Amino acid sequence: MEKKFFAIGAFFAGLAVATGSYGAHGLQKIVPVERVHTWEKAVRYQMFHAFALFAVVWAMTQWIDQAKTLKAAGWSFIAGTVIFSGSVYIRVFTGDLETAYTTLINPAYITPLGGVLMIVGWGLLMWAALKTKE
Repeated sequence: MEKKFFAIGAFFAGLAVATGSYGAHGLQKIVPVERVHTWEKAVRYQMFHAFALFAVVWAMTQWIDQAKTLKAAGWSFIAGTVIFSGSVYIRVFTGDLETAYTTLINPAYITPLGGVLMIVGWGLLMWAALKTKE
């Protein structure tokens, strides 16, 4: 599992650099500047959680007795990053950042779920640290 989380973390980090570069150089030509700031927030959270996956990998090698909790933390970080950052990227292009659409498939409805999953990942990482026997 460590290799998988590390690889996904590296992918997220590389993708954050690419999307950040696009936001700085290309996106500002097609969307208003306030949407570029929103894009940057998605990039920042994606990069933070790429490093969170690296922390999970490190913890898995140190706190072997907490493997289940750490695995859950890793998957929470992955799902949270995809849902949070992905939905924000979509919202930047659709243009509706402040108001919700009337459809249930609106990315604005799922963005908070991604944030909650990120918080859950941090909570699980903390729980593993507190409960480890080593």
